[in-house]
Amino acid sequence: MNNRTETFKIAVRKFGPFETAMQKFWDDYCLLSGCTLKLELVIMDLHELHDRTLTQHGLANGEFDVAHINTDWIYEGYANNAFEVLNSYINQSPPIDFPDGWSASLLELQNFGDEIVGLPFHDGPECLIYRKDLFENEREQTRYFELYKQHLGVPKTWQEFQQVSQFFNRPDEGLFGAILACYPDGHNTVFDFCLQLWSRGGNLIDPQGKINVNTPASLESLDFYRKLVNDQSAVHQAIREFDSVAAGMAFSQGQAAMMINWFGFAAMAEVDEHSKVKGKVNVDLIMSASLNVYWLYTIGKGSMHKNIAYDFIRFATNTANDRALTLGGGIGCRKSTWNDVSINQIIPYYHKLEALHTAAKMLPQHQNWAKIAAVIDQMVLAAINTNQPAEEILTHAQQQIAEIEK
Repeated sequence: MNNRTETFKIAVRKFGPFETAMQKFWDDYCLLSGCTLKLELVIMDLHELHDRTLTQHGLANGEFDVAHINTDWIYEGYANNAFEVLNSYINQSPPIDFPDGWSASLLELQNFGDEIVGLPFHDGPECLIYRKDLFENEREQTRYFELYKQHLGVPKTWQEFQQVSQFFNRPDEGLFGAILACYPDGHNTVFDFCLQLWSRGGNLIDPQGKINVNTPASLESLDFYRKLVNDQSAVHQAIREFDSVAAGMAFSQGQAAMMINWFGFAAMAEVDEHSKVKGKVNVDLIMSASLNVYWLYTIGKGSMHKNIAYDFIRFATNTANDRALTLGGGIGCRKSTWNDVSINQIIPYYHKLEALHTAAKMLPQHQNWAKIAAVIDQMVLAAINTNQPAEEILTHAQQQIAEIEK
């Protein structure tokens, strides 16, 4: 057990709006409650956050009182007794409007046999983010029709996506057709592969409940993604260096016509004072698919300050703070935020979150998902960075996954 008695330690996902919000929420909480604990924010990227909180048992052993945990990892943490179960706290002092204040899609993945281990922090399904000013420009529409004998519109197939990307790709003007996030962090390429797979009617799970990436739909998905990522006439030249945050920043600077990324980066393009595309952005489904991965507040099983931790996250998720998170560049999770009139004036497509959730799929709940995701990440990277036949790549990946699932 960690002997910290005077500090309150939060593991925070590295992202400016998250860091700012956590400090502000804690300061406001202390003013309201009289809490005198000193806050220590430990700001980490994805790999380090997972490693410190779960692999090294930072939540279980009390190193952290509260942590940002995304739903990719929630089953792993639950299975390893990393989280404090919140039911007794919620029963005694429920969050305002719980559970009706949130979409059911944001309360599902942290609920295990009615044991709740987290409250929603930050949301925003993956979606197609695009420059509506370019798509609605009459000159661009005329030129597109002259070239392709088709009307310029939001892509409904991956082939259309590639064609539209090629049309808008103008590196000499500082504009690229599309931005993807291909940084090898075990997440971005995995999400992209799943979107390719789902939009073609494929599935990660076989009839026996096992993960199977060696399927005809997987082959088609991997082959196309390889072609798209390596199409220098269509995509941003730096996509291999972009994680989702860097991709979002590049889009906000007007560097691309389209982007596959989290909804939050569309919203950021409207609220970031440095954005060059305010008022020029819209969102849509990604070829009829979307992915629901969200972030949670969790309390460490080994925390010395569990009552304060719950009181804090209850405060941090209230209506006002959910709205404040949104206006600061994050994505609030409450229905009231999604439908807030003033927010929809700033971010005109904010109300679309509900529809995106309706179409969104979720990643498998698996104790070893982080290891499996790492295999899929390497699988996709092998496809985009080598000439190895996709059939061989998929076969090898499936063999590795089968070993993990034994």
